[in-house]
Amino acid sequence: QVQLVESGGGLVQAGGSLRLSCTMSGHAFSNYTIGWFRQAPEKEREFVAAISRSGGNTAYADFVKGRFTISRDNVKTIIYLQMNSLKPEDTAVYYCAVRPGNTVPVHRWEYWHWGQGTQVTVQV
Repeated sequence: QVQLVESGGGLVQAGGSLRLSCTMSGHAFSNYTIGWFRQAPEKEREFVAAISRSGGNTAYADFVKGRFTISRDNVKTIIYLQMNSLKPEDTAVYYCAVRPGNTVPVHRWEYWHWGQGTQVTVQV
């Protein structure tokens, strides 16, 4: 049973930074592509970033390019999402999700397992 636990969310001023983490247990971490998604109130869950199991391929939503960086540590079995230059519109619950393989899909239905999410709130 795959289990994902996100952490690192919180309250930050606009222009600030946060680093989210996602730990995985239950299956071989290095076999999975990891994605980050977010969901703001009354909005659909949307793709943020993804990284392949090898770390060689990444994908980003246009609205985070140049501000967010996804990375993974296959030894520590942790995924990071470094978020810089945060904006109020980045306020959402952030989820990590996994799927086996080495591609970096951007659709939520392509991911098999999800964490419970961590709240990020960016104040003006």
